Amino acid sequence: MAAHEKRPTVEVGVGKGNTMHETNDVEFATTSVATDVTLHYAERGDREGKAIIFLHGYSDSWYSFSRVLPLLSPSYHAFALTQRGHGDSDKPECCYTPHDFATDVDAFMDALGIDIATIVGASTGAVFAQRVALSYPRRVCRLVLIAPQTPAHENEALSGLREEVRTLEDPVPPEFVREFQEGTIHHPVPQEFLETAISESLKLPAHVWRDYLDQAVLSIDRDYVVELGEIDVPTLILWGERDPLFPREEQERLAAAIPGATLKVSTLKVATRRTGNDRSGLYGILKRL
Repeated sequence: MAAHEKRPTVEVGVGKGNTMHETNDVEFATTSVATDVTLHYAERGDREGKAIIFLHGYSDSWYSFSRVLPLLSPSYHAFALTQRGHGDSDKPECCYTPHDFATDVDAFMDALGIDIATIVGASTGAVFAQRVALSYPRRVCRLVLIAPQTPAHENEALSGLREEVRTLEDPVPPEFVREFQEGTIHHPVPQEFLETAISESLKLPAHVWRDYLDQAVLSIDRDYVVELGEIDVPTLILWGERDPLFPREEQERLAAAIPGATLKVSTLKVATRRTGNDRSGLYGILKRL
């Protein structure tokens, strides 16, 4: 990583009414990037170490990786990015396509002076990670895709969500957010972790819930794998066999599309999006980076 002359100012806590304590040497900051958004992120590790950038899924934030960051070797320089529309990052009216999120990652790397990084994406964040590797290949040295989203247009499990999200208005009902988050969990998590995840999701305005769903989640079809053959970095795919949303055959199809990709199927209760569930499983994967 190349050091940048102007580091963002580090803020202790993550503001806007809810303070999260600084623990395990995790620091928080915001940075304004060239795509005209200000992004919030968590940072940990050796600032001269190899960079790892974590990308969360739908309605989440850096907090999805809060239980993973402390497990990484401090020799890495880890960033858990809160993407546009989410958490304490800016929430522009437009736009929320995979291209927009990938361009934000490139701009974020520019802003912090990161030349190249391992990109770790969870759920729809894995779609954005793939897009970064395709659009900005010089930025990516390795990919880790955790329970990656696959085409969702014909996914029956998402049909009810589509209808409900499209009728949302501000303020978004807390009961909707709670039901949404609890629906992603297939292994008990600490109540404090769940409550904080819900509070993070409550920061999304209704238009982000709608636009992210339409422009990102529903943006890929079965032909999306065709261009994945252009990805030319070591790629590891982690999928839990109890994932109710994105089936094994789609994960195998994804792995076959990316040259040299490895699919690791976990028998642990890895949820589709709740990356804080299985700390030991994820630690084993990240140790291989």
